[in-house]
Amino acid sequence: MSVTYIDAIHQAQRELLAERNDVFLYGQDIGGFGGAFKATKGLLEEFPGRVMDSPISEDAMVGMAIGAAISGMRPIVEMQFADFSSIAFNQIANHAGTHYYRTGTPVPITVRLPCGGTPGSGPFHSQMVETLYAHYPGIIVPTPATVSDAYHLLKESVVIDDPVV
Repeated sequence: MSVTYIDAIHQAQRELLAERNDVFLYGQDIGGFGGAFKATKGLLEEFPGRVMDSPISEDAMVGMAIGAAISGMRPIVEMQFADFSSIAFNQIANHAGTHYYRTGTPVPITVRLPCGGTPGSGPFHSQMVETLYAHYPGIIVPTPATVSDAYHLLKESVVIDDPVV
């Protein structure tokens, strides 16, 4: 049996939730449904109160995560598709990315943007936005090339004090 990217992401999130009380997951349909790609399946039952469904508002999702991070938490936000991050661009680039430079307070958020893995989606749900975010100050943009990368980069993303997309 081979391990998939989703398996690696699921395992990394599970371990982070088990190891750190300051980590929580937040996103659309990630609770009981387990997320659009099932990367959070079963985690709500294992970690009640730390896997939370969000409203359908990417801007609000990231804004809430920024506030939680400034308050000492390390949120992992899952957007259903990378395309939708454009709705939260102001929060990501102008607030999370620059907050440390303006205040000296870190913003350790991780925003997961699934992309490129939906066959038949055509122009929808298939944008690759990593180069856009990589050009903004203060934002870390890891791009996994292997399943092992996906696991290790997600775990590292949560422990550093910078916003990661």
